[in-house]
Amino acid sequence: MEFSQDTNNSGTDKDTLYMLGGAALILFGAGLILSNPLVRRYFGQIGIANIAQAAMPDIDRYLKLRQM
Repeated sequence: MEFSQDTNNSGTDKDTLYMLGGAALILFGAGLILSNPLVRRYFGQIGIANIAQAAMPDIDRYLKLRQM
């Protein structure tokens, strides 16, 4: 039994669509969670911005090494 090339492309396109749809749902859900005032207040107390600023030198160093 032979399958045509169109059948394989159709399956790949469907898988890609499912993957992108899932990523969109994850981003939408994260946006809904982060828009909640209680969550914003909690993250403000933890100091997420401080953690991100502390990680920036390491990220810069990683990107420079990767460019080599």
